[in-house]
Amino acid sequence: MTDNDRTEISDLGEFGLIEHLTANFELKQAFSLKGIGDDAAVVDHQGRLTVVTTDLLLEHVHFDLMYMPMKHLGYKSVVVNLSDLYAMNAEPKQITVSVALSNRFSVEAMEELYDGIHIACERYGVDLIGGDTSSSVKGLVISVTALGEANEDELVYRDGAKPGDILCVSGDLGAAYMGLQLLEREKRIYIENPQIQPDLEGHPYIVGRQLKPEARRDVIELLREKGLKPTSMIDLSDGLSSDLQHICRQSGTGALVYESKLPIHEETYNMALEFHMDPTTAMLNGGEDYELLFTLPADESYKVLEMEGITIIGKITDASEGIRLETKNGNEQEMPAQGWNHLG
Repeated sequence: MTDNDRTEISDLGEFGLIEHLTANFELKQAFSLKGIGDDAAVVDHQGRLTVVTTDLLLEHVHFDLMYMPMKHLGYKSVVVNLSDLYAMNAEPKQITVSVALSNRFSVEAMEELYDGIHIACERYGVDLIGGDTSSSVKGLVISVTALGEANEDELVYRDGAKPGDILCVSGDLGAAYMGLQLLEREKRIYIENPQIQPDLEGHPYIVGRQLKPEARRDVIELLREKGLKPTSMIDLSDGLSSDLQHICRQSGTGALVYESKLPIHEETYNMALEFHMDPTTAMLNGGEDYELLFTLPADESYKVLEMEGITIIGKITDASEGIRLETKNGNEQEMPAQGWNHLG
């Protein structure tokens, strides 16, 4: 894009920009009575419980536009919120998107961002019903709020795990973290020598897990199909070690995790070795996998064994036993929370 192709935000103004960016968003949910264009949105859930989550993404803290395309950023900003709703066993219905941006960004750049948001809305069947825009002194800030619904008996919280429950995880672990390490390495090389183009060849899986994650709606659907309701659940945004701490703390329990059972993709494993890192460290402490970590009564384990893409990685124990890792050689050791710290 040349400077001649660039449209300044000021040319449209706040409301003109919102109208321009959201022109292609159509309300599909029956309960979305009023969306963008008034002082507030109107949602009628007809007696079902409304579940709300919000997430704030800041440039240079949560994303780097040197390697994060705007369209991918828009998509990811929606998905990370929907993942929270699925972790509650709720069904996402609507989102609001607020953006603060500096004059570094053009209308065309924001179109790319909202293209990604639109793709996510279409994929997951949610409506964009509102938001806000503001100026930023430096950089880009995105705030997404997601609304979902569920019946009271469907909701799953973090505080329901009980000693004896099995500990399960969807998908594989550590891929997004190793994708981030690769992208950061190539960024540093490029900054030092712009003639060297980034080399991401042979790593599509881990790069994709970092730049374009997915919320595990399919896992929620599979659990319902099997007649399973987790006793507790959380999405893995900060890393297994940190997010398991949340379940155990709020449930008043401990946990035992089996290192030999932790699921890892071949690309993740090989990239960890390339970085001279223990692959288990990546699986335990790497964030942004957005897999689902959940517990079930032990007598349901036979159903889990029949479910593709779900792994039993441990069990819930008494609080007095703490959170421990059984290593591959059979030793047990304390497993501290060393995942992503948003305020670190």
